Amino acid sequence: MLSTLIPIFPLPNIVLFPGVFLPLHVFEDRYRAMVKDTLAEDRLIGMTLLRPGWDQNADGQPAVYPVGCVGLISHIEELEDGRYNLVLRGVEKFRISREEELTRTYRRAAVDYLEEQMTAADREAVRRQRHTLERLLSVVSDGPDQPFPSNLSDDEVINALAQYLDLEPVERQALLEQDGVARRCSALIELLEMKAMAQGQPPDRGLIH
Repeated sequence: MLSTLIPIFPLPNIVLFPGVFLPLHVFEDRYRAMVKDTLAEDRLIGMTLLRPGWDQNADGQPAVYPVGCVGLISHIEELEDGRYNLVLRGVEKFRISREEELTRTYRRAAVDYLEEQMTAADREAVRRQRHTLERLLSVVSDGPDQPFPSNLSDDEVINALAQYLDLEPVERQALLEQDGVARRCSALIELLEMKAMAQGQPPDRGLIH
């Protein structure tokens, strides 16, 4: 069972998704302490996105979006000067219910987990949309029209695209907050359609579901 009191790592430009890997370089003293404590406990870190204007309160507790994703440290390298290179694997979405009073150098929060379960209908909907998404990506990126690796599940594909496509942080956050992978897939398609039109490349109407 996942701990419901977790350290949170707020960043201005990173959103973690379930099932996706995220490399991080940790250099600030407060987050070095967080990693050290986490390694001695359950290896879980909650990734949260800072709200716009965070830099006006960078040394305090700037506001974060309440929905984030907890990650498990799957790889760790401690450097000679105390910095860390690590890899997180996204595990589960959460919603912050309250932040703990600051008793450590880093922030901790009580969270409620938001498990994303896919019904048979969800899986069928995503399966139908996956080809649409592949075709639309080739329009937006001007890349080859090639399918994703067949060994990736539909939810892995959708979450990886949401995390790593060239999107604004707030766009990624909106995708994370979608209620499940099927709705995230639909929202991602709509977002890419808008980007294609903004680039003067209206997608084939046959792509629009």
